[in-house]
Amino acid sequence: MSTGRIFGAVAAIAGEIRAGFTDRRQAEGANPTGDEQLAADVRADRLLAEELLAIESVAGYASEEREDVLDGGAGEYHVACDPLDGSSNLASNNPAGTIVGVYDRRPPAPGESLVAAGYVLYGPVTTMVVAEEGEEVTEYLIEDGERTVLKEDVRLPAEPTVYGIGGRAPDWPDSVAAYVERLEEKRLKLRYGGAMVADVNQVLAHGGVFGYPMLEGRPEGKLRAVFEALPMAYILEAAGGASSSGTESLLAAAPERLHERTPVFLGNADLIEALEATVEGR
Repeated sequence: MSTGRIFGAVAAIAGEIRAGFTDRRQAEGANPTGDEQLAADVRADRLLAEELLAIESVAGYASEEREDVLDGGAGEYHVACDPLDGSSNLASNNPAGTIVGVYDRRPPAPGESLVAAGYVLYGPVTTMVVAEEGEEVTEYLIEDGERTVLKEDVRLPAEPTVYGIGGRAPDWPDSVAAYVERLEEKRLKLRYGGAMVADVNQVLAHGGVFGYPMLEGRPEGKLRAVFEALPMAYILEAAGGASSSGTESLLAAAPERLHERTPVFLGNADLIEALEATVEGR
């Protein structure tokens, strides 16, 4: 069964999610991993849960904003979402997004069980990028809840030009600091905006690398495997790029906890290979 209906449903409510940004920038508590939760996060999560669980093929819905999986019907797909990635950017009127991973197993599930992934970017216009099993990566424009193809067969440019590495530089391991020096020597330009969707979209458009590494005092990194890292890795690898936890492809990961975190690196294959070589001391 096609996963297209899932992404069509996300597109249908993207405008409604975006419309809630203006008056929902205030804090409303904390999510299951302790991050500040805005009213806009809660609203986006509710809208996605209602829309996706109404689809016959969706057996469950998991979210960064919820402790446990919500069960649906007897469908074959489990959808995991970061409903509003980069919601802290709303206060400064910078981009945010929605990340969607479609698994054929109940999360937490290994990367190999992903059958599709996509993201919505709420930028100057609202766009969606989707990777589905056996299909080319496609970019869409979303207007009035409908998708229009902007670009088929989206591929990373062969010549990388941008990079963005999260966390504080003093907290990076020496290997990551050395890697960033090499990126600067290659004359890559820094592009980092605090929303994974927007930063990865820069890499997909211009070539380069995005990372949120292991940090001093936080060896597991910051980003969640099931909701953020694995779906975005699926998209980048489908677009001809690569992903890594620092030692192996993120799609080789098998998270044991729903809200498990992992170091993340996504981008051109040669840059990811160089990252792993630096981490391993080669």
